[in-house]
Amino acid sequence: MKFGQFISVILIAAIVGIASNFAYSYLNTEKKNADEIKFEEFLDENWETTLEKNPYFASLLGDKRYDDKVSSNSVADFYDNRDYEEYVLKVLDSINSDNLSEENQLNYRLLKLDYEVSLEGRKYPSFYMRLNQRGGVQDYYDYGNRLNFTTKSDYLNWFKRVKGYTQNVKNSLINNREGLSKGYTQPRLVTEGVVSQIESLLGAEIDSHPYLRVFLGSDEILGKDDAQELISDVKTYILEELNPAYQELATFLREEYLPQSRAGIGIKEVPNGREWYEYLARYHTTTNLTPDEIHEIGLQEVARIRSEMEDVMNSVAWEGDFRSFLEFLRTDPQFYYETGEELLDAYRAMSKKIDAYMPTLFNKLPRAPYGVIPIPMESAPFTTTAYYNAPSAGRPGYFYANLYKPETRPKYEIPVLTVHEAVPGHHHQISLAQELENVPNFRNYLSFTAFVEGWGLYSEQLGESMGLYEDPYDKIGQLTYDMWRAIRLVVDTGMHYKDWTRDDAINLFLENTAKTQQDIENEVDRYIAWPGQALAYKIGQLKIMELRDKAKAELGDNFDIRDYHDFILSFGSIPLSIMEEKVDEFIAENR
Repeated sequence: MKFGQFISVILIAAIVGIASNFAYSYLNTEKKNADEIKFEEFLDENWETTLEKNPYFASLLGDKRYDDKVSSNSVADFYDNRDYEEYVLKVLDSINSDNLSEENQLNYRLLKLDYEVSLEGRKYPSFYMRLNQRGGVQDYYDYGNRLNFTTKSDYLNWFKRVKGYTQNVKNSLINNREGLSKGYTQPRLVTEGVVSQIESLLGAEIDSHPYLRVFLGSDEILGKDDAQELISDVKTYILEELNPAYQELATFLREEYLPQSRAGIGIKEVPNGREWYEYLARYHTTTNLTPDEIHEIGLQEVARIRSEMEDVMNSVAWEGDFRSFLEFLRTDPQFYYETGEELLDAYRAMSKKIDAYMPTLFNKLPRAPYGVIPIPMESAPFTTTAYYNAPSAGRPGYFYANLYKPETRPKYEIPVLTVHEAVPGHHHQISLAQELENVPNFRNYLSFTAFVEGWGLYSEQLGESMGLYEDPYDKIGQLTYDMWRAIRLVVDTGMHYKDWTRDDAINLFLENTAKTQQDIENEVDRYIAWPGQALAYKIGQLKIMELRDKAKAELGDNFDIRDYHDFILSFGSIPLSIMEEKVDEFIAENR
């Protein structure tokens, strides 16, 4: 499994429980040829290596063997992973895929593509570019919140992990110092966000320190005396080892790195930056579209959606111009809750409403449950409106809603945001992928961004058939979100490949969406810190819609939307090109 190029272990892929090594086998007695046997044996070997190299991922799966281990963020580890990817591809090249079963030919293609794309990315030193205000070295404590603690060993192993992670904090200083000397820095605004978050961590009272929270409920498992002893040991470690490591990093970032961070915002400004961005565009979209082509698609989509928004504006008899209508949507009190609690209640009520509609669009529903909870307040001011974390062993999936400044989070976004993050969006798609049977383990957790986020955005369109946008302002919310992703194509390519400024990007949002200034600035800063990722959503959505319309046109009365949805989700996450092949098969089989 490969993790993102710029975010340290942001797990959109979700996890239910470790699958047996024997789950993937064909229940027949046919004699397998040498290539088939070699490939299936290698799948098992590769899966075991994946778990060993990604111990936190293994823990999320419920595999306890690596519960006290931490993946290193060192330069040496980066190149060790490159060497392993070369090894995997060498093994795959030694196998004649023509001799594999139809199922294994798909498995082969997906595994090889995954490693080929990741290996290509090793040409670029992403270890110099890992500072990110949306997640990284400053918030490892949050990963503890995604694990279950049911035994004494669980707590002791997490403590060992915190100790091990201290070296990653030190490595971050080493990597960024070296990057600075070679011309690789993050933009100043990214560095400022990270410094602010580390200093907030350092300023926390020890009794409420984020790294202590996991242990505060340990008395239920350990007993009062043992829990107090452990908590005392953790406090001592935080004060004497962890905080000093963070302090040294913060001092370096503030006094040395920040003054020399680049004033510009595009990755094109670092060595080989334009070539790097071209790779990232291919990586995140699973296409060969160039940044210029993606930019043009974005401009076309902005114009199309703007026309639809103006139609809705006219339907409510708005007497002013489009800009004044957007300002009305951003500022009128009728569109906002006064408290975060009210906002959270509204998200939860919307989730229940949507749940009831799911059988109209799908025959198959996932077994894994989900919940709606707040984004932690220490990170809420710096992050976007919402995100999703998938199920892990013993835990449901969670749709995280941002409750910071509820006066900036309009009610008309609630329906569209909920369908994207929960069902039929991320929770539905990712949970079904995890629950696939008779596939090799890697298939359950493979994550191509264009498919995963393309499905999330496609799901927003499905809110129409659920009747979620009958109110014109709810429809404006849906169009605002569609516009938001179209604008991403324009501003991401504009900032990282062309000569757009941050203000240019913010102004395009302000001119075409009802999103608030707070959301817009957080979004633009996210694209600056994570180049290319924002391209996946709209490119994926357009392909899924194109293929749906093709199937509907060719099948006529034989087309059933539930069957179509079940089919394209039945392979897990796949590249857009392979999805197109599969839809052609769907059409042929259902004529």
